[in-house]
Amino acid sequence: MKITLRLVVSLIIVVAMIAIGFSLYQVKIERERLVRELERRTALLSESLEESVIPLVQSKSFVKIKRFVERFGNRERLIGIIVNDFQGETIASTKAISGYAHIILPQVLNSISEKKTIHSFKKIDHKEVFIFTKFFEDEEGNVTGALSLFQDSSFIDIRLREIWKYNFLRLVILSIVIVGITLLVVKWSITGPIAQIAEWVRDMRLGNEKEKKKTMALNNDVFAPLVKEVTQLAKTLSKVKKSMEEEKIRLDTESLWNAEKLKAYTSDKLGDKKLFVISNREPYQHLKEEGKIKCVVPPGGLVTALDPVMRVCDGVWIAHGSGDADRLVVDEKNKIRVPPDNPSYTLKRIWLTKEEEDGYYYGFANEGMWPLCHITHERPIFRLNDWIYYQKVNEKFGLAILEEIEDIESPLILVQDYHFALLPYLIKEKRPDAKVAIFWHIPWPNPETYGICPWVRELLIGMLGADLIGFHIQLYCNNFLDTVDRFLESKIDWEQFTISKKGHISFVKPFPISISPAFSTNNINTQRKDALKESLLKEFDINGIYMGVGVDRIDYTKGILERFRAIERFFEKYPQFIEKFIFVEFGAPSRTHIKRYRELLAQTEETADNINWKFQTKNWKPIIFLKGNHSHEKIMPFYMAADMCMVTSLHDGMNLVAKEYVASCLEDSDVLILSQFTGASRELKDALIVNPYDIESMADAIYFALTMDEEEKKIRMKKMKENIMDNNIYKWAANLITELTRF
Repeated sequence: MKITLRLVVSLIIVVAMIAIGFSLYQVKIERERLVRELERRTALLSESLEESVIPLVQSKSFVKIKRFVERFGNRERLIGIIVNDFQGETIASTKAISGYAHIILPQVLNSISEKKTIHSFKKIDHKEVFIFTKFFEDEEGNVTGALSLFQDSSFIDIRLREIWKYNFLRLVILSIVIVGITLLVVKWSITGPIAQIAEWVRDMRLGNEKEKKKTMALNNDVFAPLVKEVTQLAKTLSKVKKSMEEEKIRLDTESLWNAEKLKAYTSDKLGDKKLFVISNREPYQHLKEEGKIKCVVPPGGLVTALDPVMRVCDGVWIAHGSGDADRLVVDEKNKIRVPPDNPSYTLKRIWLTKEEEDGYYYGFANEGMWPLCHITHERPIFRLNDWIYYQKVNEKFGLAILEEIEDIESPLILVQDYHFALLPYLIKEKRPDAKVAIFWHIPWPNPETYGICPWVRELLIGMLGADLIGFHIQLYCNNFLDTVDRFLESKIDWEQFTISKKGHISFVKPFPISISPAFSTNNINTQRKDALKESLLKEFDINGIYMGVGVDRIDYTKGILERFRAIERFFEKYPQFIEKFIFVEFGAPSRTHIKRYRELLAQTEETADNINWKFQTKNWKPIIFLKGNHSHEKIMPFYMAADMCMVTSLHDGMNLVAKEYVASCLEDSDVLILSQFTGASRELKDALIVNPYDIESMADAIYFALTMDEEEKKIRMKKMKENIMDNNIYKWAANLITELTRF
């Protein structure tokens, strides 16, 4: 039925376009003809009137001219006549148009000065009027005046409207005939035979082949080749089905999830449906650099985690286009295929004004929601204007995703993070059939803390529009349910972890996010750890035996200052490691529009400088602070060469740096120092778990990491690697898709 409707509509559109095209052409030709005819008749009338008007003007018989004008000014379609002298002054005019002499004065003066006939169309009293002006001269060639005729030209529009009317009636009749014939042809030649073939294929699939129906289909010459191929396909259907069942069993029992397994799994779960991801940060950013456009990967755990999944699913990722060259590379729908070297999915960019970005992102999201959810003693700031922009941007992204899923039945949508708490409800309100999940990448605090937000109810209602609400760990799920219980009237099932509100059920589950198993030494020129370490330190012209590494955005939640103070205290307590231990900190400036972040960046640099000044020698300093946005290719050798990695977040949803480091270790003889306030500490229990607020214990942890027995290091690292490989990003995505497709 849909195909028939599309065919009929397409034919009608084509016929309508042709009819409109011919009508436009006919109207154009007819108008030109009528105008030429009007010009010709008016010119003849003007010539006949000149013979009487010129002598009267020359003799200055103004009274006779006026009587003459009044006598001839009421002919058919002739509205009136105006006679002017050689200076443009009105000598006589028909009473009906005496008030319009000023309208044609420029035309009269042009005709007299240029000695040429001029005509034009003007609106007078809501009527289209043709004004014809012709100069006249005496026997010596001197211009003595001008004669202007006013002709009613409304008959032209009436004639053109009649053409449109008749052509529209022809279009309607023709469309009815075409629709009728099309429906008959489709029914006799297409839908009928297809229905027979479909019934026959169904019977064959069920093992009930019917030769009668087979013969009927084969007798149709159009579909005979199709039936032949379907027959062959049906014979192997049972074998294929059996093979797929065996493959499914193999995928379910295989321990390690990888891209191939996720691709097969999503194909089985989603069919031909695409996965739609919405986030603030885009996975690829285009920047202008030295007159060229460069594609970079923005820093952040979300991009690291989701990019491998989207490559497998060939989905659509909707994000804020923040690069200064982003607009230059997208198509007319603001889309681009990424990644550049191997296009695997579609990135759709949403453009935000400076005011929207300041209010929604820097204001409400990062000065309000971010410190609210990260309990790091940083006071959240909530402004009404920021909240208004937060709502506007959520609505803008909502319109974008609704446009993308317009023709998709039961689309699967994965909303990312605290930037879009309102979006699930906005999507569900317009598309109840959509399957919506929101994954919260940062912690969820207790109800007392979250209640600080003035719009806590609105945020919760927005999130409860989702069918599935995901957090990193169970604690955050518990806190979320407690918060809903405190602020909203709803039914909570603590056994199933569901929230029911107004008939809609939201499932709340933990999904510890991870990294790709391919995040290791791929594409890196591997060499022995000591040699690699020596070559890296040589770049900074310093010497050392042990090396630690930290990779962070410059954010007050990451505990970078506490880390530096622990390193300072380490050298005070264990001076034997001076000139032996070097700590390399990769710090990516973040949200520098916010004053607190600018101050933190300056404070971080100052702290590193002070510690270096306190301990450094001629060829050594304790901290190398590398400020900037660094690629994985730049960071990877340091992961591989480091003897330890410090992740000292004061509060963190998961922290993928810890997992990246474990996956990248070259010889499994390294140590991870991990904050107890990270989600990762629930999984990586063989790390040295520390309290980042306890500077003394962190200093001791550094010492313990550097002096730990090699065998113990390997045992700890092996367990953590196995955990990460078993629970990688592909398994995370599979679990999320499994839960989402249940609804």
